[in-house]
Amino acid sequence: MRSGCRGDVLLWAALALAAPAVERVGLGEPRSAWTQAAGALALGLAAATWRRRPPAAFAVAAGLGLATAPSLFTLSYGPALAVFATLMGRHAERARPALILFGATALAGTAKILVRGVDPVVEWLVLMATLLFGAVFPWLAGRYLRQGRELAAAGWTRAAQLEREQRIVADRARLRERARIAQDMHDSLGHELSLIAVRAGALQVAADLPERHRGAVADLRVAASDATDRLHEIIGLLREEGDEVAPLAPAGESVRALVERAADSGLPVRYVAGGEEQRTELTGTGTGTDTDPTTGAESDRTVYRIVQEALTNAAKHAPGAPVTVEVTRTAVTVTNGAATEPGSGPGAGSGLVGLRARVEDLGGTLDAGPHGDGFRVLARLPGQGTAPPARPKPPVPGLAYARRRTVLAFGAALATGVLLVGGAFAWYAYSRSHAVLEPADFARLTVGQAQSDAERLLPDLSASDPPEERAPTPPPEGADCRYYRASGELFVTVEHFRVCFRGGALAEKTVIPKAGTEAGTEAGTEAGTKSGTSSKGREPETKLKEGVR
Repeated sequence: MRSGCRGDVLLWAALALAAPAVERVGLGEPRSAWTQAAGALALGLAAATWRRRPPAAFAVAAGLGLATAPSLFTLSYGPALAVFATLMGRHAERARPALILFGATALAGTAKILVRGVDPVVEWLVLMATLLFGAVFPWLAGRYLRQGRELAAAGWTRAAQLEREQRIVADRARLRERARIAQDMHDSLGHELSLIAVRAGALQVAADLPERHRGAVADLRVAASDATDRLHEIIGLLREEGDEVAPLAPAGESVRALVERAADSGLPVRYVAGGEEQRTELTGTGTGTDTDPTTGAESDRTVYRIVQEALTNAAKHAPGAPVTVEVTRTAVTVTNGAATEPGSGPGAGSGLVGLRARVEDLGGTLDAGPHGDGFRVLARLPGQGTAPPARPKPPVPGLAYARRRTVLAFGAALATGVLLVGGAFAWYAYSRSHAVLEPADFARLTVGQAQSDAERLLPDLSASDPPEERAPTPPPEGADCRYYRASGELFVTVEHFRVCFRGGALAEKTVIPKAGTEAGTEAGTEAGTKSGTSSKGREPETKLKEGVR
């Protein structure tokens, strides 16, 4: 037998033996053998189905409790109610079926209480208290255990995910380093090779160059262009599309110095900074100490890379074309005209792809495409006063959220129970205290007295659950009998007075003794009533099951 089946059998045996054990010790009313067998069979059905259908098992236990006692309070099946409520909270996936069952149990118990003809307040008070403390609270405890188990499983899953993420981070760090090397080779070596090609082109067209050297210079220019293309192919093997480009410093060189060095190499370029043209012909060597009007350290590096990549592309694809570099506080524009000499074919554009990703990371945009007879690269960068994009608020941790939900559920259930129990107790106390007929007023009533005169001595309310079974004599036929309490004590058995009217006059007045006293000793005639009103304190009050009457 599997361990799950053995556990179900042990659960059924423990719950089924609770009912006869309670009866044996005298805490429950005796029941017939077939009733006990039916209850044990129902508990067996609940124990066999609680794993697959936890709400159904709880419904069986609640049905047994309502069948035994309308107020659901029974020591025979109370443990089963609490156990299956806990199992339902721990194993049921949804809370709605449990809430529906609680509501249905309350409605069924209320309906049974109303048709019994007893005091509904006390019975309903016991029903709500039993449902709250014997079903709702155990169910919430089961939900708490379920949440703890789910959170533990989520924690182990999260730990495994973190381990995988650490491995991914390590792999990505290696890829970033490879991308950094590739980007450095592309930006630095590619730019230098392009300048070599530009210098070779300028030397080739020099008027004082001997003819025998022009072919060698032309071969040098072609070799530099071919080396740039081969370098690009090799870098393509190292780079991966989508890799985040690591930031690279411009090695202490400013944008102005970069443009001056390109002009010294023979590239026809002019530099405009801050919207005002600063230099129309750049022939000298830059010092590298000028400050460019950019927005910060990261933006300085990005501007440098944009200008470097654009100058490299212009020298490679449009040799001899004039180039204009314009740098403002929020934009970088590099424009070249039409080529005057044949250049290399169109490239893959991987350099511009990397630049666009870097500019977008800073919150800007980069556009590159034909412009007039030439080509233009335009990058817009956020200004100094631009606020960084707002970061989304981190989600509420799962553990804290689950604990808060559990605390709120327990608090709501406790508050509801306190309100229900407090309201029912308040009505119970009010109905009992306003149904008390003082012994002195009872003694002033006389048989044959007019009903209007007698009603002046009677309280506003009458007892809603009179102990008619303890009355010494049956009420007169055709009489309107009312019952009153002789004392305002709560939760103990007290004497009751029965006053009957017939034909507009008082027909009978009777004392109904407390539970545990001999019937007839304090009931009957008016004289017996007078003697019965002085019986307080004669015997200790006996607390029985119906002692709340």
